[in-house]
Amino acid sequence: MILASNVTTNFELTGYRIVESFGIVRGLIVRSRGIGGNVIGSFMTIFGGNNTIYSNLCEDARQHAFDLMLQHAAERCANAVIGFRYDATELMPGLTEVLAYGTACKVEKL
Repeated sequence: MILASNVTTNFELTGYRIVESFGIVRGLIVRSRGIGGNVIGSFMTIFGGNNTIYSNLCEDARQHAFDLMLQHAAERCANAVIGFRYDATELMPGLTEVLAYGTACKVEKL
C-alpha cells in the first residue's frame, strides 16, 4: 500500500532516498457524463458559478485514475511514486480520458 504522502510531483521525495526505480506506472479511466448529468449540468450552467455536477464528475475520475496508478505501483512492489502528473483528453463530446502517471520507486528514509 502506497501512502498519498509518498506521491510527489517532484523527482525526489524529501527525507528519503530512492533505492530502486520500477519505471512508469499509470492509472487510466474513461468517463462519460451520462444523460442525467448532461441535463442537470447544462441547466446549472445557465445560472453560472460552480457547477458541482461536473466538478464532482471530474474529481471522481481523477481519484479513480490516481487509485489505479497506486495499484499499478503496488503491483511492482513500489512504496512511492515520483514525477506524478495528470492528463485529460476529450475523446469525443461527453467522453473524457483521465490519466494519472508517474515513476514507481522503492524509497527508504534517510
